[in-house]
Amino acid sequence: MSDEQIRRLVADGSALNERLDRYLSRITGLPRSQIQRLIEAGRVLVEGRRLKASAAVLPGQRIRLSIPPPQPSALTPEPIPLEILYEDTDLVVLNKPAGLVVHPAPGHSRGTLVHALLHHCPDLPGIGEERRPGIVHRLDKETSGVMVVAKTDAAMASLAAQFKGRRVKKTYLALVHGEVKQTEARIATEIGRHDRDRKRMAVQTRKGREAVTTYRVIKRLDGFTLLQVHPETGRTHQIRVHLSAMGHPVIGDRLYGGRRERKFEVRSSKFEVRVERQLLHAWRLGLFHPTTNEWMEFEAPLPADFASWLHTEPSTDTTRETKVQ
Repeated sequence: MSDEQIRRLVADGSALNERLDRYLSRITGLPRSQIQRLIEAGRVLVEGRRLKASAAVLPGQRIRLSIPPPQPSALTPEPIPLEILYEDTDLVVLNKPAGLVVHPAPGHSRGTLVHALLHHCPDLPGIGEERRPGIVHRLDKETSGVMVVAKTDAAMASLAAQFKGRRVKKTYLALVHGEVKQTEARIATEIGRHDRDRKRMAVQTRKGREAVTTYRVIKRLDGFTLLQVHPETGRTHQIRVHLSAMGHPVIGDRLYGGRRERKFEVRSSKFEVRVERQLLHAWRLGLFHPTTNEWMEFEAPLPADFASWLHTEPSTDTTRETKVQ
């Protein structure tokens, strides 16, 4: 097939007895599920032989990947408005609004960010997985803020490697319940699927993975605290789980916020503002450009619903580095 992409590599020392699918995903930056499909289709050869995805890789082995050209997507592009913060031939950076699901999933077959991106970038199908084209990372449905999307396979691999290698700098703003006493702190636990409720993550679980979050207090309000949060790892629901575990869940978090959140009863005590979603915002994102290797930082303005809880307008000036107060 003339349009297929051939990749050849020699396994390095880090490959000692690692699963073939895990190793190739780590080295190439391609999703592990995509690597598994290539292996099943006979498009991955190790020393000229087909192996199972679970086969152990040894240093020095020669590996050949044959990646087929992009196929037409089964997803229908939709003209959903996007707030683009930056775009070039390699990537697009956008400000995701709260309430928008990132990719199709059970119960969300239409109206996702992916559907909007397919309308905005007609060449996106084939970049990564079919139902998640170009998606390198994601934000929860009710979390707003900066996201980066890859527009080429090379950009996808570069960005995926940066996220996996913890080279991407992620800064969130979170409004949490209670007065956080410690001005700065580092939270280090393991996070895994909750033992009884599979929709939740937890810090006390049998199969957890390392999770590290740091925070700094920006402003203490009447019964609430505004935090600047840096997740050093990227576990599912990490910030929400960590802040809940320390006794200061994110305002509006129905899953980790306790009984009153589930009853939709949270209001500001000084003025009539009712929370409609979790007040967590991906404020800044810093990364190396996949082609130029230039360090770039992007910022998403604080949404009006979040800003209203701070008794201010979204663009009002602030302290030394956080323009939100």
